[in-house]
Amino acid sequence: MKTKREELADNAEDGLLRDARVYLSGPMDFVASRAAEKATGWRTRIGQFLRRLEVVVFDPWEKPEVRNMHDYGREGEGTTDARAVWTYKSGEEGAAARAHVAESFWPALHIDLRMVDTSDFIICYCPTNVYSVGTPHEIIIARDQRKPVLFVSPYVSFPALSRLQEHLAKDAAGTALLEELVTQVPIKENKNASPSLWYMPLVGGEHFFDGFGFGDYRERFGWTEISLDKHEKDQPPQKPLLPFLEKLNRELPRKWDRTAKKFVPNDDWLLWDLRKHQAGASVADARQAKSTQRAPKSPGKPADKR
Repeated sequence: MKTKREELADNAEDGLLRDARVYLSGPMDFVASRAAEKATGWRTRIGQFLRRLEVVVFDPWEKPEVRNMHDYGREGEGTTDARAVWTYKSGEEGAAARAHVAESFWPALHIDLRMVDTSDFIICYCPTNVYSVGTPHEIIIARDQRKPVLFVSPYVSFPALSRLQEHLAKDAAGTALLEELVTQVPIKENKNASPSLWYMPLVGGEHFFDGFGFGDYRERFGWTEISLDKHEKDQPPQKPLLPFLEKLNRELPRKWDRTAKKFVPNDDWLLWDLRKHQAGASVADARQAKSTQRAPKSPGKPADKR
């Protein structure tokens, strides 16, 4: 009987996702804590999960090295501190200050967009209550290239807000201030985890998920509890991402054809089978499950695409 490690190795060897490249897109600027997001956020877990399937993971928190350009575009907890010197002053002084801030972030933007460009598909996490600019940019670039986007739109609720409203029920001034704050922020719940309407036709209906489904994998990967775990326990996802990725490693997903009113092949999924060929790599075929491969594999080891 095979061990879990041997089964995972077999799955990686035969899987469609072996050597595929994925970019992890989502808010980084206006998250509650950049330090926590980098250390234990969703990207860390998804990266560990996919690397077991021998997927090449592009994580903007852990940007790859660029030859002869050490630490080019690297981001950290203090990257956004540069905004503190932003100004709207007119004249040369103001122009110089704005140019300095803008140019300081160009390397990070450059690297992230290059990772999107070289990925086979991207995974994005887009809570409707977190402001983000880079994420829509990355999604649009991917879809312009007809790359699949796996889009996680979680349920958004604010239990603390309800408790605070109850606490202030007899405090007219406090209640008025809270209502004003809710309007100014604004604080909006998303009780059915629906994404922005703009994303729906852009991404395609079959690639939306209402959570990751981390709970079923925590013991296997040794993940310590984070806020996302409590959130998904309180509101279990109906369509979690991780089981979808496991199935994707065995067979390509289909898409709904609203004209034919049935599921049809999804030609957005082009996972190249790159093999070493003399001095470089060549495209042998689009990847398929082992049982359905049309031709024998070409000799040599898979190309290192890291």
